[in-house]
Amino acid sequence: MRHELHDTDLSGGAAHVPHRHDRAVRIGIGGPVGCGKTALTAALCRVLRDELSLAVVTNDIYTTEDADFLRREAVLDPERIVAVRTGCCPHTAIRDDITANLDAVEDLTARFDPDLVLVESGGDNLTATFSYGLVDRQIFVVDTAGGDDVPRKGGPGVAGADLLVINKVDLAPLVGADTDRMAADAARVRAGRPTVLTSVRTRPDVAEIAAWVRARVAARAAAA
Repeated sequence: MRHELHDTDLSGGAAHVPHRHDRAVRIGIGGPVGCGKTALTAALCRVLRDELSLAVVTNDIYTTEDADFLRREAVLDPERIVAVRTGCCPHTAIRDDITANLDAVEDLTARFDPDLVLVESGGDNLTATFSYGLVDRQIFVVDTAGGDDVPRKGGPGVAGADLLVINKVDLAPLVGADTDRMAADAARVRAGRPTVLTSVRTRPDVAEIAAWVRARVAARAAAA
């Protein structure tokens, strides 16, 4: 079933794994409410849009707010940004029944043949992860204002994501967060997977994250 662009609803039915015939690398961006997922998505689009062909799928439970923000900011041509309205817990739409998201990704892929598709989850908890039938790699975002004990608590998102981003380090002194401790705790639970500490607001070039994304795209191209 193909869903309408900009107004996609999560429907019932079993999740399915796509037959990949496209070159696009699909990267999921998840994390709690307010951690900076949309800001990171916007920053990556601005940094990479002149060198890669991009598309974006956003998820909100009832609105298209994140997609609307990205369009207002003109980070990509508006038709390259599609909103999924899940009507349910965000992790359901990115892991348990990926149908609506997968339809949106495949529609964008068929129309634009992008190098990279970013799939931004709605705000969720530390258990949120993407199905690898939907994405190839996943970024999980937390922030210092959420508490410096979050990396220590772990959970599938923090521990298992291909890249962990600890955002809003500029706020750490204001909220009493110890970023050194956050980095050490992340290293302890992530079994060697990379972690980036940053502030998307004050470092909009998101250099380390963009470099990680470029490497994933380059690896796909080399394997093609």
